[in-house]
Amino acid sequence: MGSDSGGPSTRDLLCNAVAGAGAGAIAATFVCPLDVIKTRLQVHGLPKHAQGGSLIVASLKQIVKTEGVRGLYRGLSPTVLALLPNWAVYFTIYEQVKGLLQSHDRGNNQLSIGKHMLAASCAGAATALTTNPLWVVKTRLQTQGMRSGVVPYGSILSSLRRIAHEEGIRGLYSGLLPALAGVSHVAIQFPVYEKLKAYLAARENTTPDKLSAGNVAIASSVSKVLASTMTYPHEVVRSRLQEQGQARNSETHYTGVIDCIKKVYHKEGMAGFYRGCATNLLRTTPAAVITFVSYEMIQRFLHRVFPLERQNPRIRSESCGREERESDPGLRTSQTTSNSSSHSF
Repeated sequence: MGSDSGGPSTRDLLCNAVAGAGAGAIAATFVCPLDVIKTRLQVHGLPKHAQGGSLIVASLKQIVKTEGVRGLYRGLSPTVLALLPNWAVYFTIYEQVKGLLQSHDRGNNQLSIGKHMLAASCAGAATALTTNPLWVVKTRLQTQGMRSGVVPYGSILSSLRRIAHEEGIRGLYSGLLPALAGVSHVAIQFPVYEKLKAYLAARENTTPDKLSAGNVAIASSVSKVLASTMTYPHEVVRSRLQEQGQARNSETHYTGVIDCIKKVYHKEGMAGFYRGCATNLLRTTPAAVITFVSYEMIQRFLHRVFPLERQNPRIRSESCGREERESDPGLRTSQTTSNSSSHSF
């Protein structure tokens, strides 16, 4: 299903981008209320109305009481809108960098973990640069209900214009440095994911590319939780820098990343860097399940609607080989598991 040069075809890149964006949009819609709570905890800390284990439930009730059900879905539009270029840029850059690295490593179809990390880091950095303004709008829409005396933001376009007019380009790219630092997330997640897959494969007396979907899910979820926990502080710093533009007269104002880190630590200690972490983990678990299932279904649908054009013998033979694998239940299971593990990263 690749191009003649060995890389992914344009049709595959488009299908991956559309399926990824669709899956992300579905997942974002389901977990948006938890995302709103997480962002507010990152920016404003623990609310007075919540105590102990009732934090999430009390926060949901408070939002509905003061802002209505609509308050639970603040920032959903820019989130969904950002996912479209987010996945399109990510998949395109990731596959192109992988192809470049493979061209310098002829005779070896399997890239090393370090090269996978490099490709993912390049894709993550390009994605952050492309979509940061939309995440700024999303953060401010989710937190504006907690501030009094602030002129609320309207539509996505008007919000972008207002931020650009009041704060300039710097306002649209506030929080970019910690967002780029978040690329380190993959540097932790991917090696852990590979090690867990190897361990589970050895336990099941099989190879990593033949692991069951359940074992792949275990490896991906554990590595995700570990990476999220270790790199979570950068999200708190990013959210506070992105949000403060609408509260320039507040007592606490951050002049940059270092200033933000110092003030958060001085005022709240290490706990301040993990505000909303539990809610974030609770959000990422169902989001991952929804994303994986949705991605697989959308991608299969797109492949049926837009079948691979048989324009040359090489593509035709690859297509026939794929059909033979699909007709064999054992090979089809192995192929599906391999695809799932690839897309989970």
